[in-house]
Amino acid sequence: MTTSKQTVPHFYVSTEIVMDEVLELLRRLSSAPGAPRVSVTACLVRALTETLLELPVFNSTLTADGYVAGESVNLGIAIALEAGLLAPALLDCQVLDLVHTAEALDDLVARARAGRLRAPEMGTATFTLSHLGIYDVTSFSAIVIPPQVAILAIGRAIPRPVIIDGAIEIRSVMTATLSADHRIVDGAEAARFLGELKARLGALVRAS
Repeated sequence: MTTSKQTVPHFYVSTEIVMDEVLELLRRLSSAPGAPRVSVTACLVRALTETLLELPVFNSTLTADGYVAGESVNLGIAIALEAGLLAPALLDCQVLDLVHTAEALDDLVARARAGRLRAPEMGTATFTLSHLGIYDVTSFSAIVIPPQVAILAIGRAIPRPVIIDGAIEIRSVMTATLSADHRIVDGAEAARFLGELKARLGALVRAS
């Protein structure tokens, strides 16, 4: 992390995402008997995966030949352990639907806590998600993990007044902050990334 902050020219772009429809989707999915547990993080992983496929420059890593787009979306998941922070990769996210993403995510977290991560899951992430939504954190900025191009930091969804069709309503709003390497991407590309993420979350709700 010290090397990253010293050598990578970070910049940060934030947006707010209204999460009511996503939260309603999760309530609906969990209400079915025997339904699998699907979390906000699983929804974010699915939306992020589609965003990275659409904007592959953010799914790149630095190699001896320069920045190279990943053939797969291997999404690093920041996991806080007593011994420190790990970000193992959820491999090949592009082949998983929402339910299988949720199952694979639960398995990854459980094995990380048990010290049973597999070698291919360490050091192969092409992008990282850091989600502190279970804590009383509304927003934060994360440090890019070399050789990746960017990392997304997600805070807790909290009730806020939002103007909808000219009227003030209370909605659950989540802040997403993208930290990126300015040598590879610029502010306009980062803004497009966050806009695409919002659109993909909306598409996920409509498809489910």
